[in-house]
Amino acid sequence: MAISVMANSHLNQPYASASPTPQEKGRTCRYAGQAVRALPIRVITVGKKRSEGVRLLVDEYKTKLKPYCSFEDSLVRSNPRNAQDVRAQVEDEEVAMMKLIGSDDWVVVLDERGRDIDSEQMAELLGDAGNSGASRISFCIGGAYGHGTQVRKRANVTIRLSSMVLNHQIALVVLMEQLYRSWTILKGQNYHH
Repeated sequence: MAISVMANSHLNQPYASASPTPQEKGRTCRYAGQAVRALPIRVITVGKKRSEGVRLLVDEYKTKLKPYCSFEDSLVRSNPRNAQDVRAQVEDEEVAMMKLIGSDDWVVVLDERGRDIDSEQMAELLGDAGNSGASRISFCIGGAYGHGTQVRKRANVTIRLSSMVLNHQIALVVLMEQLYRSWTILKGQNYHH
């Protein structure tokens, strides 16, 4: 597997650089069955009030994640000043998001232009973050117009959950499931196959 380091990587951690090759399909996570330092996870999402269905699913996965790590869910209000200008909207959302990111957080930005990773690579991402010396993993889901420059530069890793653009609520649900799946991979449990 090709490993590269993002040039703007705050903690200079490696990550998988591309989709898995046919030879890598079916491989196991390099951390599977090993002790992995469980960092607290914070998911920062830009958006408006969540639908009841999304709230139920997020709560379900929060409960499922409890045996593995502490979890915090933060919602940043989209377009907090009702700006008409898209750039001003993104900047306002970015300021609010950056206030929630600690100086020693390991930051994962979810973006449609990010790297494709599979579930095993997501588990490795959690393992890499645990070995990085960071105090928390912060996953950042942008608003309708994406992330600002500061958030992108602050990212240790930029990934995408799909080739398709996802609504922030759908992206949150997919991310929550993948975090749970990643922990079951790391622990060698029978959820992922």
